[in-house]
Amino acid sequence: MPKWPKFILGLLLLPLCAGAVPALVRVVRVSGGASEVWVPLGAGAACWLVVFALLPKPMWIYVVGHELTHVVWSGFFGGKVKKFKATSQGGEVVVTKSNFLVALAPYFFPLYAVLVVLVFLAGHLIWGWARWTPGFHLLLGAAYAFHLTLTWEILKTRQSDITGQGYLFSGVVIFLGNVLVLLVSIPLLTGQGRLLTVLGWWLEATGALLRRLSGLL
Repeated sequence: MPKWPKFILGLLLLPLCAGAVPALVRVVRVSGGASEVWVPLGAGAACWLVVFALLPKPMWIYVVGHELTHVVWSGFFGGKVKKFKATSQGGEVVVTKSNFLVALAPYFFPLYAVLVVLVFLAGHLIWGWARWTPGFHLLLGAAYAFHLTLTWEILKTRQSDITGQGYLFSGVVIFLGNVLVLLVSIPLLTGQGRLLTVLGWWLEATGALLRRLSGLL
């Protein structure tokens, strides 16, 4: 698809981006009392931020995860890997099926955080890891902070994934993807709120914004 239709689509999706912000704030407020979740999550994120600030950045680990995310999302669409390369300076992957989601997934899909969740769920089902839930939240907070900080770091350089899709369209997809991850995961982790209710808040906030804009016109 040429870039200009994506640019127009990006413009049309901007109200959805704006509506996501109050919906996310509302989700966080509703789940604010779940201190048994938020405290270890915050502690894990803080531990990673200390590592990020004081130690050399583990770019090779990030790049491996970045390229693997391309592979995983290509697999969702039936694609296969033809080439895989990852170094601390950058990586390259060639897959047989690609689209804008495959190209931009590493910027909104926290692969290592998802792996932490999958390992804990498997351990809980097999060995009953309920007593290790605080440790799970600690690792999850660190893994998600890892995703955010190193994604921000890599976005400071020119990324062919983004230039190929267009800056506005890429920015909108990355923002919406990250917000959607939070809107889905926070209620699941804290047990506060239902997914359909949360999505309803998002649509409600977006609709209110569109009504205000139409009133101005």
